[in-house]
Amino acid sequence: MSELSRPVWPAYPLSVLVAGLGHCYLGRWKRGGIWFLCYGLALVFLSARTVSGALSLEEPFVVTALQFDAVSYTDVAVPLTILLVCLLDVYLIGLVERTTLPPAGGDDRRSNSS
Repeated sequence: MSELSRPVWPAYPLSVLVAGLGHCYLGRWKRGGIWFLCYGLALVFLSARTVSGALSLEEPFVVTALQFDAVSYTDVAVPLTILLVCLLDVYLIGLVERTTLPPAGGDDRRSNSS
């Protein structure tokens, strides 16, 4: 499947699981790597949660961050903000791709006269 024909909607849940994963799905590897690096650094230096625990598939960081009685706000504020801004970035990329792509079959105008 080429990048242009790939649907955008799977990038949203991928970005919620791990920042940058949705960008990699859309073929924007460098941008995805930068988002993942920011997310990883925020988890390591600004959060009490370990990186291995944040990347686990059983209980992703977003699920833990939304359990208000289990964690404090200061532990999840910056990583959660990075996830939300990353998700907004994926949405804006999808919006730009939808508006700039030509309609299917629109450029294939042929004349019947020879």
